[in-house]
Amino acid sequence: PIDWTLASLRESEKEIEVFISYNQSYEKIAMGLLSYVTDLKNVARLKPEMESYIENVDRKLFLWKDEVTDNIVALIGVEISEAMVLVRHIAVSPSFRNEGIVHRLLDGLQQHYPTSTINGTLETAPFIAKWNQKQLNRSDEESSGSL
Repeated sequence: PIDWTLASLRESEKEIEVFISYNQSYEKIAMGLLSYVTDLKNVARLKPEMESYIENVDRKLFLWKDEVTDNIVALIGVEISEAMVLVRHIAVSPSFRNEGIVHRLLDGLQQHYPTSTINGTLETAPFIAKWNQKQLNRSDEESSGSL
């Protein structure tokens, strides 16, 4: 018999390994990914936004490393409050889009802040709504016993 607890634990450990908290050594990569965000294509807007993530303790960037290429291919920028995480920016390298990375970023964020509600801005809310729906469908399947 398969020990599903151990298998899911290994899978969640693997997810955490590719969900990385930002540090200064990732600045150029993070700026490159943030430049994919429509409002931040202009460097005059990008630099102050990047600085706000570095300087404000309530704002954080998380990066996503692709397991196959070992490259950082996505990021999520958030603002943290007591009971809520506001997703301000989501950016995925064009060659890695439509691979479910946004949902895995949000899964990693939920693991990082398990007691917080995850909300979005006007730009990020549609991604979060799809992710929430997927979460509901997953829990419905688990509760009905059909995985």
